[in-house]
Amino acid sequence: MAKPVKKYIITHTRGMLASRSYASDPITLAEAVERYRYTLSAGKSYQHERGNKKVNTAPTTIKGLITALNNAAYNCSAGDHYYTYQEAVEEVA
Repeated sequence: MAKPVKKYIITHTRGMLASRSYASDPITLAEAVERYRYTLSAGKSYQHERGNKKVNTAPTTIKGLITALNNAAYNCSAGDHYYTYQEAVEEVA
């Protein structure tokens, strides 16, 4: 019997005072990495600058993807203040 594929819903929050949250469709880890490929690569391009964090562009777990997306958002932000972040995910059966 084939192992069931796990699907996740990723919550994306933007803003601080008047924040808005967006939830993705149920997607697999591979689909999520492909969907957020541009964000990961943009964050990786700024990781060489002083004070920025490393960005893994090929995460193997959903927790690693969330960490990489938050690091990418931090690296791309102006003046080390970023107001967008990815949150914990829901696992869909």
